[in-house]
Amino acid sequence: MTTADHIPEDAMRRLAEMRPGQKTSLFTSDLTVNEFLLVREAGFRPLGLVLGSSIYHVGFQRGQWSKNQELDRLSQAMYHARELAMSRMEAEADVLGADGIVAVRLEIEFKEFGTDLAEFVAVGTAVKAEEPGEWRNNTGKPFTSDLSGQDFWTLVQAGYAPLGMVMGTCVYHIAHQRFRQMVGNLGQNVEIPQYTEALYDARELAMSRMQAEAEQLEAEGIVGVQLLSLPHRWGGHTTEFFAIGTAVKPLRADHRIAKPQLVLPLTD
Repeated sequence: MTTADHIPEDAMRRLAEMRPGQKTSLFTSDLTVNEFLLVREAGFRPLGLVLGSSIYHVGFQRGQWSKNQELDRLSQAMYHARELAMSRMEAEADVLGADGIVAVRLEIEFKEFGTDLAEFVAVGTAVKAEEPGEWRNNTGKPFTSDLSGQDFWTLVQAGYAPLGMVMGTCVYHIAHQRFRQMVGNLGQNVEIPQYTEALYDARELAMSRMQAEAEQLEAEGIVGVQLLSLPHRWGGHTTEFFAIGTAVKPLRADHRIAKPQLVLPLTD
C-alpha cells in the first residue's frame, strides 16, 4: 500500500481511468438493469465499482464455561476489520469525486491459508448527483447505503437522504448448562433462562452500538435494519450478533411525506 488511505497503486490507476472527463472513462457497477435505471431516475450517475478489503487475524479469547459474557477482544476485532474495509471503499469513492455509494455489500470469508484469518470486503457502486446538493454526511464522507436501487429511488422520491451504513457487533459466549440442569430438562418443554438472557443481551448490545453510530451522523432514523447471528468458526457456544442498516435524514428540515391520494372506482 503506497497511497493515501491505503489504496493500492493498481486501484489508483483503475480509478483514474474512471474519473469523469477521461476519454476512456466508463462506469462499472454491480447494480441490476432495473436498479441502474432507478438510480439514474433518482438523479444520480454511476461512476464506478468501488471496494475495500482487509485481511485480518482474529485473535482468541476464552469464555467461562458456565457464564454468559461478551468476548470484547473478538468484538473489537470484528468491528475494526469491517471499519477498515468500509473506510477504504469510501476512500476509493472520494477519489472519484462521488457523493455516495449505493447497494453496498459487506462480506466476510474465512481463509484456508491461515488459522483464524478472515477477509472483510466492502463493495458498492459510487454515484454522483446530477444536480448540486449536500449529499455527503456530517463527517464529510460520501454517504453509504446497503439499500437496493429500488429502495434508494423510493427513499429519495420521498424526500429523504441516506447518511451512511451504521453497524453494531457483539461476539458473545453463551453459557453451557450444568449437568444437573441438563438431566432435569430431559423430556420436558422448558425455557432455558441463561440461553434466553444471553441472546437477548447480545442482540441489545449490537443494536445499541448501531444506534450510537446513527446518532453520531445526526440521523432521524435507520431503515432496512438486519439483525444477524453469525457463528463463524468459534464453536456452538460463541456467536457474533451483527446489526446493520442505513441511517437517513430528511432532505429539508420542514419536509413532510405527501399522503397518497385516494382513488375511488368509477361507477355507472
